[in-house]
Amino acid sequence: MKKARVALAIGILCISVFPILVKLNLTPGVISAFYRMLFSLVLLLPYVLIAKQFKIPNIKTVLLALLCGVIFGSDVAVWNIAIQESTATQASLLTNLSPIWVGVLALCFLKDKPKVNFWIGTGIALIGMVMLVGFSVFKNLDVDLAFIFGVLSGVLYAFYMLISKHVLKAMNVLTFMTLSLLASSVYLAGLSYTLNQPFYGFSDLGWYVLVVQAVICQLLAWLLISYATKHMRATRVSVSLLGQGILASFLAWIFIGESISYQMVFGGVLLLFGIRITFFDKPIFRNKSRLKMRITNS
Repeated sequence: MKKARVALAIGILCISVFPILVKLNLTPGVISAFYRMLFSLVLLLPYVLIAKQFKIPNIKTVLLALLCGVIFGSDVAVWNIAIQESTATQASLLTNLSPIWVGVLALCFLKDKPKVNFWIGTGIALIGMVMLVGFSVFKNLDVDLAFIFGVLSGVLYAFYMLISKHVLKAMNVLTFMTLSLLASSVYLAGLSYTLNQPFYGFSDLGWYVLVVQAVICQLLAWLLISYATKHMRATRVSVSLLGQGILASFLAWIFIGESISYQMVFGGVLLLFGIRITFFDKPIFRNKSRLKMRITNS
């Protein structure tokens, strides 16, 4: 479990760079998602084949892994568009509602239901996220295409988390990533062609950003997060990923000069506290009741 938590923390650090890179708007949203998946696949596939790590358990699991690729590709594409058409703050806030969708779906479809601590921690973490991005974002929160895509990104991500958790019970991480990236690449290539988005003609910086997205934000990040998902509850992973908001704000402060206020700092601390609550196995209120009883009896 400790290795899974370390992997998750490093994975969150890697994906925190993503909103800043997308906001540079050097390539169209869908084609950016396509190259992110394709370059990752090109780098991963030779290793998986040479190391003989490509192991298929059964057709049903393979089809679910391919479905994960389509869902994740759709998630990245609509989130890219949401960021480019609105603000990285609004898009991040809406897509980070995903822990709620994960919890609701897990409550409906999984035997391992979310614990009380999950709902308490998620609520506190989301309050922290709102403070982190700032209350002013709600003044400009228009229900337009970017808004819809931001919400849709969170819903798609929730489905991805739960299905991938199921698939990873029967398949190793490298095989899952290979199949998922393959499906994402083919799907996004077709979608980009349909939308008449250009496959070339980008600046040198644009190509460099696409490579960084593929290597850091996709390949490294999601190998680590998939490993964590395999060994941890999907609900815990989804809430923990809210931590990328803190790191993204810090990186935006360093690289693009965005300011950090005391409210943002407090919101970040509250967010981390909420995440920590979801990792408690015993209900926190029950523990308080027992402690009160012990004090009374003594």
